Parts: sequence; structure tokens; C-alpha cells
Amino acid sequence: MHEIPAPALRVRDLRKTYDNGVQALKGVSLDVAPGDFHALLGPNGAGKSTLIGIVSSLVNKSGGTVEVFGVDIDADRSAAMRLIGLVPQEFNFNMFEKPLDICVNYAGFYGVPRAQALVRAEQVLKDAQLWDKADKMSRTLSGGMKRRLMIARAMMTQPKLLILDEPTAGVDIEIRRGMWKTLKEINAAGVTIILTTHYLEEAESLCRNLAIIDHGTIVESGPMKSLLAKLDVEGFLFDVEGALPAALPAIEGATLVAADAHTLELDMPREMDLNRVFAALDAAGIRVRSMRTKSNRLEELFVRMTAREGAAA
Repeated sequence: MHEIPAPALRVRDLRKTYDNGVQALKGVSLDVAPGDFHALLGPNGAGKSTLIGIVSSLVNKSGGTVEVFGVDIDADRSAAMRLIGLVPQEFNFNMFEKPLDICVNYAGFYGVPRAQALVRAEQVLKDAQLWDKADKMSRTLSGGMKRRLMIARAMMTQPKLLILDEPTAGVDIEIRRGMWKTLKEINAAGVTIILTTHYLEEAESLCRNLAIIDHGTIVESGPMKSLLAKLDVEGFLFDVEGALPAALPAIEGATLVAADAHTLELDMPREMDLNRVFAALDAAGIRVRSMRTKSNRLEELFVRMTAREGAAA
């Protein structure tokens, strides 16, 4: 009989009340499986940073328990922290140090011998495509390079759990997609990743499971595919040739409106055949040049869940 492995992260009834009376967390419980790529989403002030802060021992909790691969952070904080790599949102390294020194010194804080740290630093900097910058002043790096340096530094302790707080904030889409590739490779190597991000398409592209937190509570959690399947409406935008007619065709079960003089906006049930829509548009003399989804599906789920919680609060 095979033993069931401990979750990479197990949070039970986690609570945090600040001195001013604000309840940042109100009994949060969450499991993240080993090897998972897990999204933690929520609006500003929802409790994401507090949760991450408690897990990484930067914030004291008011109640509840946290275990990292079966290690209780209260019973053996040092052992638990050795299992975690944290990439915060803000740059928090010395801009006048070289990437090689930043990585080696970080490993030294965790007791990694310098000779071993130098070998690791070369590997993580190569993985981050920064080895050619290893001896340059970090302040000379681009924003995307600095983000990758943060990830490389966190990997110096060979963590089993990597926590990333808005790792692609402020970088352009090309750099962001390059970082996605890096994170996918890290995850494929067996590292469990927890990601917070405001780029919902990023979470949908990378993560297999997600939890949505709002007002200090988890309002939805589970497999990404299952949660997205709950959405019963799809939205599209059609770019049309020429001007739209005065009267748009009526399509039973769907809503069709003009977004502007040359764009149509469609909401339709997921099970509806899109060919019905094209047939109705064609019969009305409307020629479609191109179409695109109106919104990210995860964004729609996120808005629904947080709006529901806000209404109940």
C-alpha cells in the first residue's frame, strides 16, 4: 500500500487580525498538491499578500496552522523555510551587487557552502539566461532581467515550493511570455509553484488549479478546467466590413449589440452553435472580417466570484 504524500502546502483555518482591527484572513483553508502549478487570485486587499507572508514567515498569524510538505511552520520554522523559495513583487536585492554575488550570498544565508553555491549560481543564472550578465552591476539589468534574477536567486536553495508574487508585473508581453517558459520548466522539473498575478490570462495559461480569495476568505477553488467549465456564456467581438445596418438580426438565445460603427458584440450560451450566428449575420448582409473572444474566461469567473462575495459582505 502506497503512502499518500503530504501536500506541498496545507493551510487550515488561517486567520490574521491586525492591530487596527482589520481581519485580513478569516479562516482560510487551502491544499496545494506536490508538483502543482497553483494560482492564488484576488482583488487588491483581498488577503493574498497576507497569506503568502504567513506561509513564508514574514507575517505572524493570529490563528490556524500551516504545513509545508508536512513540516509545521510553528514546530520547525527553519526546516519549513528551507523548503520554500519566495519571489516578492518588489525588487529587494542590492542594485550595486553583481548577479553572481547576489545568488551566492543568498545561498550562504541558508548554509550552502560557497563552493557549492558557485556551482549552483552558474546553473540558475544560465537557466535564467543571465550568465552573460553574472559580473555586471545589477542596476544595469533591464526590468525583465531583474525579474529573472529574483527567480534565479530563489532557486539557489533548491526549494520544493516556489512562491511568486506578481512576478511579471510591469514587464511587456514578450518578456512575460519568456518568463512563462522559465516557470514551466521549473515546474516540469518537479518544483511546486504558487503564483499570484493580476494578469488573468497568465494564470489560465500556466496554472492547473486555482483559488480565488476575497475579503479574507476563499470564495472558489479547484481545478482550472472545472471552474472555467462553470461559465455558461461566451462572448465574442466581430470586426465587420463597412457600416452596420440600422437593425441588427435577432438571434434566439443570444444577445447581439453594436460596440461601435464597425464592431459587433455577442454573448451566447456555450452550447450554442456559432454557425447559427454566422448564418444570421450573412442573411442580414453583414460580412465578418475577423472575430476574437470578448474577455478572458478566467477574468469572467474572477469577476463573478468576487462580485458575489462583495454583495454578500
